[in-house]
Amino acid sequence: QVQLVESGGGSVQAGGSLRLSCQAFGYTYCTYDMSWYRQAPGKERELVSVIQGDGDTTYADSVKGRFAISRDNAKNTVYLQMNSLKPEDTAMYYCKTVRCHSWGQGTQVTVSS
Repeated sequence: QVQLVESGGGSVQAGGSLRLSCQAFGYTYCTYDMSWYRQAPGKERELVSVIQGDGDTTYADSVKGRFAISRDNAKNTVYLQMNSLKPEDTAMYYCKTVRCHSWGQGTQVTVSS
């Protein structure tokens, strides 16, 4: 069993920053690889970033250079630092395990122009 608890969403102006957090509880195998997704109204859910247990990271082209994924294993937490936010970043953001297909409830990010 895996439970993910997300926080850090909010409303910011374009150019601002937010840091999302996802605290995970459960089987270590399930949380070895972690990811962030986002979904805007009327659009498909898209993969934003992935971080593996060894620290390797991957980013969608749309966020490269602006977002950074990291983790603190002692706190069982994954972060998504979002800088230079754009209105098109507005979406519900979800964290997800890769191996066990568990999702958090999501946290809303709204970026105004």
